[in-house]
Amino acid sequence: MDWLDYVSYFFGGVFLANTIPHLVSGMLGRPFQSPFAKPPGKGLSSSTVNVLWGAFNLAVGYLLIFHVGAFDIRNIGQVATAGIGGLLISLQLARHFGQFHGGNSP
Repeated sequence: MDWLDYVSYFFGGVFLANTIPHLVSGMLGRPFQSPFAKPPGKGLSSSTVNVLWGAFNLAVGYLLIFHVGAFDIRNIGQVATAGIGGLLISLQLARHFGQFHGGNSP
């Protein structure tokens, strides 16, 4: 197992976690921040844009995890690497989006 495989699994976890807010917001018909909004990451994008962006993130995450190396769901190191990527981006996004939706207040 090459170390680059673990880098791929880490970023695969990042992309898979980023899928969730975009797909859910889009499927609920709600606008949400995306890289395509003005200003990027701060303004709101339509629900359709968010569904498409979520689907793109899902596809990239899938490719990075299941088409690089030989990912084994029973390998704790590989699963933990993807999970850590997902956890770290989730924490970062919680802080970022929390400033727009009131989630940073106790």
